Formats: sequence, C-alpha cells, structure tokens
Amino acid sequence: MYRAPPFAGFVRRPPPAPPPPEQAAPRRRRSLRWRLLRWLVIAAIWSGLGLAAALVIFAWDLPRPESALDAVRRPSLSLEDRSGLTFATYGDVVGETLHLADLPPALPAAIVAVEDRRYWSHGGIDVLGILRAAAVDLTAGRVVQGGSTITQQVAKNLFLSNTRSFRRKVQELLLTFWLERHFSKAQILEIYLNRVYLGAGTFGVDAAARRYFGISARRVNLWQAAVLAGLPRAPSRFSPRTDPDAAAARAREVLGAMVQSGAITAAEAARASAQIAFPPSVSASWFADWAAEDAEALLPEGADAVARTTLDARLQRVAEAKLSALLEGPGAAAQAGEGAVVVLDAATGAVRAMVGGRDRRTSSFNRAVLARRQPGSAFKPFVWLAALEAGIRPDDTVEDGPIRVGGWSPANYDGRYRGAVTMEEGLAQSLNTVAVRLAEKAGGPPAVAAVAHRLGIAASLPDNLTIALGTGDVRLLNLTAAYAPFCNGGWRVTPVGIAAIVADGRSTPVPRPAPERVVKPGDAASMLRMLTAVVARGTGRAAAIPGRQVAGKTGTTQDFRDAWFVGCTAGAVIGVWIGNDDNHPMAGVHGGSLPARLFRQIALELRP
Repeated sequence: MYRAPPFAGFVRRPPPAPPPPEQAAPRRRRSLRWRLLRWLVIAAIWSGLGLAAALVIFAWDLPRPESALDAVRRPSLSLEDRSGLTFATYGDVVGETLHLADLPPALPAAIVAVEDRRYWSHGGIDVLGILRAAAVDLTAGRVVQGGSTITQQVAKNLFLSNTRSFRRKVQELLLTFWLERHFSKAQILEIYLNRVYLGAGTFGVDAAARRYFGISARRVNLWQAAVLAGLPRAPSRFSPRTDPDAAAARAREVLGAMVQSGAITAAEAARASAQIAFPPSVSASWFADWAAEDAEALLPEGADAVARTTLDARLQRVAEAKLSALLEGPGAAAQAGEGAVVVLDAATGAVRAMVGGRDRRTSSFNRAVLARRQPGSAFKPFVWLAALEAGIRPDDTVEDGPIRVGGWSPANYDGRYRGAVTMEEGLAQSLNTVAVRLAEKAGGPPAVAAVAHRLGIAASLPDNLTIALGTGDVRLLNLTAAYAPFCNGGWRVTPVGIAAIVADGRSTPVPRPAPERVVKPGDAASMLRMLTAVVARGTGRAAAIPGRQVAGKTGTTQDFRDAWFVGCTAGAVIGVWIGNDDNHPMAGVHGGSLPARLFRQIALELRP
C-alpha cells in the first residue's frame, strides 16, 4: 500500500527574517505604552471603585444635614432674680434667631477675626490657615491654634460628635463641602452665630448676651462682642461667670485680632479694652437647684421656660461672702468647717437668699434644705408657745433648779441654778430646767410636738421630755420658716422660691400657699417680746443691732456639734447653722457666738 511521505503536499517555508533593528524598537515602545495605558485604566477603575466604596463607608452613618439643622435639643429653664437678671440656666438655652443684619457689625467681625480670618475668601477649607496653625503649633511645642474654618466648626458642632478619629474628620470634610454648596457664606455664618455653644448652657450669641450681660445680642457693644467671640475656644474657661479675669484677657486678644484684620483701629481697641467690666456674679447654686426642682413640676412638657424667682441677688452675695469669711477666719480657728444660711420674708415665706455650704464647687450638698441636725435650744420657742397656749404668761415664774425625769437629770449650760425666774427670763437665758418644767406643764411631749408641727416642722420628734432641749432632727429651711409666726403676728408661711413662670411665651400658674393663722395674735406678740429679750439681755446679745428690734434664739448641741441662731428683723427671718458634716465637735462654738455674729452681719444689709 502506498503511504505518502510526511508533510506531503506541504511546502516547508523558511521562518521570516527578523525586522531590521531600526523597526523593532518602535514596536516594543508602542507595546509597552499600550500595556502601561491598560494598567493605568485598570488602576483608575479600581481606584474609583475603592474611593466610591470608601465614601459609602464614611457616609453610611452620616446624618442628613437638612434634618440636623433643626436638631432636637433639651428644653431650657432660665431662672431670674427679683430684678429680672438671669442667674442660672438648665437644659439648652437658645436665644432669638438673628440674621447678620440684626447684629451690630462688630460681633460677626470679631468672630471672623479670631476664628477664621480668611472666611469670606476660602471654599470651606483654608489650606493656608492650616499651614499657619501647624507652624505656630510646632514653634510653641503645643497646640496653640486650630486650623478649622467656621464652616468646619458648623459641620462638626451641628452634625457630629466630639470623637477624635479619622472617620469623623472625613465626615467633617464631606459636610463642610455640602454646607458650602447649599448655603451662602452669610448664611453659614448666621448658622454659626445662632448655634455655637458659648458656655453656661447657652447656644448662640443672643442667649449668651442675655446670660452674661442681660441684653439682647442686637445691643452688644464692641467689648461685649469681643467677649462673646472669645468664648468658642473654651466656653467654660473664658466664661465671665467662671473667671472674669480670663474672660477679659481673652476679649483683649480678640480686639487685637480685630485690629490685625482691619475690622477696627488700634484706638478703638484700646477704648473698648478699658471699658471691660462685668457685673457682680451671683452663684446662688443651692437656691437655683432648690427652686428649679419646684419649677420643674409646673412646666409644660418640652417647653422652654423662664422663671422669675424670689431671690435677692444683692442679699445672696452678702450671705455667701459673709459665711465664707466667717468659716475661713474664726470658723477655721474653732474647727467649724461648714455652715448654711436661709433668709426669707416673714410675711410671705419668699426665700430671699440661701447658702447651702461654704463652697458649691467642692460640695453640692445643700445643708440648708437637706441636712437634718439637732437644733438644741433653738427649738425652745415651740415649748414656750405650748406653755403660753396652756395659760402660762411671760411674767409668771418657773423654778430653775435641779430636776430628775426617770434616770435623766438635765442641767443648765453653765451648771448654775437661779431659783424662781420669769418665763421670759428663762427663755432669754436659755435655761434647760425651765424648758423641761414648761414642757411638762404644757401637756408633755405630744403637746410640744403638735405646736412645732403646726408651725411647719415636718420632722418626727422625740416622744419624751428631751424634746424640750431640741433633740429631734430638723432642717434649717423648715426651722427658719417655723419662726415666721413669731415675727408676723401668728401666720404660718411656706418657703417659696418661684414667683412667676412664662413657658413658650405664655404665663403658667404658680400655686402660692396662702399664709395660715396658727398662733393667736396675743400669743404671737408675747413670743416676739420674749425672743426680743433673748437678744437684748440674754444668750443672743451678739445679734443685737442698735436702734432696731431684733428677736431670735440661740441653739447649741452637746459637745458643740451644732450651733444655731434663728431670728427676725426688718420683716425677714434669718436662720444660721454652723457645724461639721461628720458631726465632729467644734472648739466652743455656741449659738450666741459665730451664728449670732453672722446673723447680725447679714441683718445689717437688710433694708427695713
């Protein structure tokens, strides 16, 4: 059989000759460029996809800016004193929404000068500002300047948390670009001015102007504008209420920045700097917390409210300063670490001043309202009133001598006995044996407790004759109010701190407990007479004020653990307690010493 040879019918051709060298090089270059271009396209596609994925990740939980501009805030409560000056705020206080045209030009100019000098020319991110801030920080070795623009601050403060992270920074940049695209520069600055936090619970320049200066932001002058503009960097540190000196120094820095930016002249800055003066501040924190708690129950849910209180700011400053000076001076020498003061109107119960301790910053415990302590002889007026109601008169005599009740033998403070003394003299000299005998004659512990409860002492009292010496625990506020019937003709009053409330522009009714007659006029006059004798010639002589009627009673507990003076003059009742939180004994402090002296110092400031 015939077999064809391999590759029969095919002609073997020689391989093509390689191209000349001058043609091969361009082909290789074209191939290399094509491959490079192809990889660049692929890299661009993947980079785009990666960037898109990153944007999706960063924007996944990004808030919707449209809704964040109307973010929910806590309802606010502002407390005003009797004159209308705001002294405390709760919640988020936002003032009137103002446009740039509503504000004095100095205010936005001050903000721009100190926060973002190139605000009107950059597109939301100030690269030059960032570089300048970085250079200053590197030179100083610490963070001195920030590079954030006003737009960035709006994005951060309105929409984001204060968390420091790369994710939050990227989200801030995204929101910054969104703001610059959807709002004009003037609108962004208005958002900033109306929403920036400026300390003391205030948001926006109007709320801050009302808080710190008692006026609308429409009316601030140059130095006040500088103070407000200096707050955003550190609202607590530069607050005029917290540190007036730091606030003034920061305001002068702002004025200097305004000169550098050309907003004002050096002469205008110098005049404004010389005018900086803050009104005296009133902390009144203990009163504020007490009054706010009462006001809260009267407020419509979710409403912003302003409450006019009964506080006398001048008297509050006096009470705070006098107590602090007493405890730092003679109090420290006598190992007296704490104290409390209440001043209230004898006719209405309106609380004019309340100091709950020596320093609110170190202890927020309100000793005037919450502390329960033994009043000692400051409780005796209720025993004397019970005796009056049992038919014993001020000039009737009572035996001051040894007495024994079961296994108890009460003695007088000085260990002496005076024999037969009048009822009035027994109170003036605070004689313990007379107090126990009067309690027995008045009907015993139940009768004395009934009188105390009727006048406003809500505490549970001992059911034995030690009640006559003030062994039951009472609160200073209640004890002070319970003295009011001795001073106002026999009417019981309830301590009140709220006079009026306006919530969301509408008046809210404020219940005012009407005074209630609890002591007959004749008995009230007799009590006032005997309490006046305590100050005129008895244990309360240190409280006397020449030319003015002063009535009151001292109180001292065992081992000098508590010292009290409660009394009235010029239409007010003043209660004072001195002691230690841990019940540690003081060195000889009794009601007729430091408490009576403090009473007198505060009473001298009353305006009859």
